[in-house]
Amino acid sequence: MCRLRIPNGIVKAAQFTGLADLAERYGGGYAHVTTRANIQIREIKAANAVAMLEAIQDLGLCSRGSGADNIRNVTGTPTAGIDPQELIDTRPYAREWHFHILNDRSLYGLPRKFNVAFDGAGCIPVLEDTNDIGFQAVEVNDGFGLAAGVWFKLCLGGITGHRDFARDTGVLVRPEDACKVADAVVRLFVEYGNRTDRTKARLKYVLDALGIEKFLSLLEEKLGRKFDRAVPGALERRPAFDRTAHIGVHVQKQDGLYWIGVALPVGRMSVAQMRGLAAVAQELGDGDLRLTVWQNLLISGVANENRAAAKERIEALGLAIEANPIRSGLVACTGNTGCKFAASDTKRHAEEIARWCETRVALDTPVNIHLTGCHHSCAQHFVSEIGLLACKVQAGEEADPVEGYHITVGGGFGPNAALGRELYRDVVAEEVPRTVERILKTYLAHRASPEETFLAFARRHQIDALKAMAELEAAA
Repeated sequence: MCRLRIPNGIVKAAQFTGLADLAERYGGGYAHVTTRANIQIREIKAANAVAMLEAIQDLGLCSRGSGADNIRNVTGTPTAGIDPQELIDTRPYAREWHFHILNDRSLYGLPRKFNVAFDGAGCIPVLEDTNDIGFQAVEVNDGFGLAAGVWFKLCLGGITGHRDFARDTGVLVRPEDACKVADAVVRLFVEYGNRTDRTKARLKYVLDALGIEKFLSLLEEKLGRKFDRAVPGALERRPAFDRTAHIGVHVQKQDGLYWIGVALPVGRMSVAQMRGLAAVAQELGDGDLRLTVWQNLLISGVANENRAAAKERIEALGLAIEANPIRSGLVACTGNTGCKFAASDTKRHAEEIARWCETRVALDTPVNIHLTGCHHSCAQHFVSEIGLLACKVQAGEEADPVEGYHITVGGGFGPNAALGRELYRDVVAEEVPRTVERILKTYLAHRASPEETFLAFARRHQIDALKAMAELEAAA
């Protein structure tokens, strides 16, 4: 498998076409958008690995340090520079950090993978609060002892697979200093992090050991200055997320232009679809394809007069720019077809859930359903409204274990941040679509009003009560 490094997740049409050619020549004929707004090409034979890496560099891309125990792909707001509500364009800051990582060998070979994200306060969430380092754009009001304008709020230690969100440090960082601060955080992690126990080799555990204030004091020493801190009333409220802005047609800040969110079934694209999407971006858009952490992509810069043609050509590729409330929030990790840690075929099972439920449940509001293959939780199952963690289930005393899932409900992120609670354990994979159907029908039958979201419904009830209602639904 080849995992690329794509700062801000933005790929030029010519590069996208080149990647399609490489997926056809050296890979299995498909590419996958990941939950870090990245691209993976799989099924590469060992004999073709060097040629693949050289060809990627010829495209102006690279895969250096994208695997093993290095800092992973830098994510930023996918609508950076085009979003009417954003506070800041994250592209230059994510790009600076991207090249800083690649050009400093001392930042390679970390004890465990590191995640860094920049949120520009756009309408599409980037889940920066699940990263080791998260920079959140905030508006600082005048009259609070700080320069009024846009700053980054520093959040540290997110790793929801280990049941923790990034902690709001109270520190404000000038955008031009973000790279320096991130560098200092990583170097402190190298000094104090556990380099022997892989289960504890993440920033969260350094913060647990030192305490957040001690860690910040060490950061100040490394930087040679005191941090600026937020005070009550200094910050404006962040503009709200749009749950469906990564799908469909949306107005850009540039007059007469739109971005089009294309739904990719659990992030998978054939080489023919890749070439077709690149052509649409080149001929009807601004030439960019923007990847999101929701395993899909956006085509930006589409003029009003080209919207209909773009939609028609995308649909001709077997893709869509509209998705039902189940598919619009469906996310799945690599699964055991491409990852040695995964306990199940998450992508296949995600498709089975969607096919089963979309014709049986009349949802009128999006519900996120995330499937992850192991406890590393690459698909962020704990922050999903319905989360599925793969496991092996003993179906009979003498039978071999089969693929299955533990199911959680009520997870959220951003202003609704909370970890999902386990509703069911050891559900055999073939029963999962029916189980998810039952959960969704329970929500529709018992929600307080049509305006109550699944998240609010799940959190309003204790787990035993949810189970009891679901069992009544199953018996109906």
